[in-house]
Amino acid sequence: MKDNLVIVESPAKAKTIEKFLGDKYKVLSSYGHIRDLKKRSFSVDEKTFAPQYEVPSDKQKVVAQLKSQADQASMVWLASDEDREGEAISWHLYEVLGLRPEKTRRIVFHEITKPAILDAIEHPRQIDLNLVNAQQARRVLDRIVGFKLSPVLWRKVKPSLSAGRVQSVAVRLIVEREREIQNFKCEENYRVTALFHNADGSEVKAVLNRRFATIDEAKTFLESVKGSKFTVQDIQTKPVKRTPAPPFTTSTLQQEAAHKLGFTVAQTMMVAQHLYESGRITYMRTDSVNLSKLCLGASKTVIAEQMGKEYVKTRQYHTSSKGAQEAHEAIRPTYMDQQQIEGNQQERRLYDLIWKRTIASQMADAELEHTNVTISIDGKEETFVAEGEVVKFDGFLRVYSDEALPQRGSGDGASENEDNENLSTLPVMQVGETLNREQIVATQRFSQRPVRYNEASLVRKLEELGIGRPSTYATTITTIQQREYVEKGDKPGEERSYQTITLKGDKLTQASHTTIVGQERGKLLPTDTGIVVNDFLIENFPEIMDYNFTADIEKEFDEIAEGKMAWEGVVKNFYQGFEPLVEKSVNTHTEHKVGERLLGKDPATGATVTVKIGRFGPVAQMGNNEDGQKPRFAQLNAGQKLETITLEEALELFQLPRKLGMYEGEPITIGAGKFGPYVSHKGSYVSIPKGTDPMEITFEQAVIMMHRKHQEEAERHLKAFKEDAELEVLNGRYGPYITYKGDNYRLPKNMHERAKDLTYEECMEIINAQSEKPAARPARRRFTRK
Repeated sequence: MKDNLVIVESPAKAKTIEKFLGDKYKVLSSYGHIRDLKKRSFSVDEKTFAPQYEVPSDKQKVVAQLKSQADQASMVWLASDEDREGEAISWHLYEVLGLRPEKTRRIVFHEITKPAILDAIEHPRQIDLNLVNAQQARRVLDRIVGFKLSPVLWRKVKPSLSAGRVQSVAVRLIVEREREIQNFKCEENYRVTALFHNADGSEVKAVLNRRFATIDEAKTFLESVKGSKFTVQDIQTKPVKRTPAPPFTTSTLQQEAAHKLGFTVAQTMMVAQHLYESGRITYMRTDSVNLSKLCLGASKTVIAEQMGKEYVKTRQYHTSSKGAQEAHEAIRPTYMDQQQIEGNQQERRLYDLIWKRTIASQMADAELEHTNVTISIDGKEETFVAEGEVVKFDGFLRVYSDEALPQRGSGDGASENEDNENLSTLPVMQVGETLNREQIVATQRFSQRPVRYNEASLVRKLEELGIGRPSTYATTITTIQQREYVEKGDKPGEERSYQTITLKGDKLTQASHTTIVGQERGKLLPTDTGIVVNDFLIENFPEIMDYNFTADIEKEFDEIAEGKMAWEGVVKNFYQGFEPLVEKSVNTHTEHKVGERLLGKDPATGATVTVKIGRFGPVAQMGNNEDGQKPRFAQLNAGQKLETITLEEALELFQLPRKLGMYEGEPITIGAGKFGPYVSHKGSYVSIPKGTDPMEITFEQAVIMMHRKHQEEAERHLKAFKEDAELEVLNGRYGPYITYKGDNYRLPKNMHERAKDLTYEECMEIINAQSEKPAARPARRRFTRK
């Protein structure tokens, strides 16, 4: 047995570290947390708030192996990550493995390189219980919110819903943005641009310093400048410097990888984890922009050798956010002289982004010259303005441009992003010079509506508000999509017409054009369930949904980590205000279901028509017990929303069942049930895929669906018996079996191959033999769709 046992979280990390340590060290992985709160119980003492931990069944074997190795080792080195989560993992290992202080050391490092690992071994420390308590406070508080709120949602909205302290606030942001868009009132104006030529015949593009509210005002202006003289009134030239952005933190890496590489937040974190564990980059969960002296020196050498000394400017950035830990480093390459690495395409692309951002942060400012030319109009107060920009020294721009990509599809005008065009070089002009007018165009523009969040912009907003921590954003965004509160989708946009008025020579012409506005891709859209849950939580639990409250809790976690607050007190103060709200919400009875919306009455029957969240999603309901009619239900079609669907649209949903025709002598029908729309034929049912309009299913499509269903059923039904209609031999996912009077019976393996040829007597013998044995577990029931 080796003298030293090193325990890390992941096998990949263990494999990399083991290469740096000698034969006296054995490196094993805990595979993440080995202990957590019990999954199916509250697991928090409601008086002391002490967490009740357990070792999950899937970690028992890992724990047994680690304990065996720890008992034999002379020293155990706990080498989990350096954040609060990592500190908690080390503490749980210490507790569960029964380690002793004299034979236990805690080591941390922010990069997996040989010098960093050996330095950590030389400078061990004890487990920081303040960091552990901060993580415990977060875990316990989140468990309280989840376990107390979720049952309320099951009772008030629909089963299987969940609520979370950070995820619910993230959903609120997305819902509120959607409503801003719905309530947005567009305003129009006319933007005037001109194309001139100077004495050399070079083009000069300029924009009028005023916009007109109506088309008549724009026409009047153009008419008035037909004979005007255009003169260069002023030329202002000034130097401009651009400074590089700091090296990456977790959130800025997530945002930039989304903008420049098209990565999702979860994808970025997964790839960054691989790069860290293979020793390519420093620790990827950090809110610090600090760089080590070693990195600063290495960067200086690389820049001087590859680009010249004039490109070198050593900088040390400092984090402005209160919770940041400057002892940590920004995300950077472990070796700055490695510009490229081996690996898959995603790893190479993300590493390239990190390397360029780090190198750029240590490079000289870019030097530009910005020119503003004011062009006067004879007899007018208005002026045209031409702008240009020239790069005098590219500096860090030689390596990295930190300009975020524009969010496409956000403009609600003729071409709103023209205002943000890249400035080009202007031709040489002199004050007093007369310019020749080529044409002047007034274009109808429309104010931009708010832009929906994508993953990157939601991360930016969460960080701006101080909600959650960057290391949890990937999980939060994934969770709200898995819970179907939010979906990632595209908006096709809509066609809009706009007018232009062009003055060329002395002729004024008006033209109509069309463009697509509001087109968006990969945006986060709230579902009906998400909207209803959000509204319910805001009404009944306003404090939980308050942005400031969520941010303040994060500050208290920071103070616990610094040893300034007791974690039990933070949880207790929260619980005392939270529990009464839960009780009040549970005991409040309402006449209508949460989120239910009355649309009107069916003209044909007089039945009340409503929409609400049903057990299986958004549904329309016709009739109720008060009307004396049996309620009918129909699921909403794709694209229909509870907040916007009309009575007429809802009535169309009740046109089902719809008979399509005859197939093999039996009708084939489109129907709707509590599980959604379906095709039925000869007692068999096939669910219509989500997003497919049941009113658009053709007879041919339905026949294909049912033919496949019948084929599957034929392959499943191996044999029936005339002696007893309740006896069948079926083919299941685990092989053939017998079903009889609702119970299932396993076939011996030596009978699998001749399952189709079993006799009635053989089947009854198997049934009787298994019925006589005491059941090891309850017999599985066979359920069929009614």
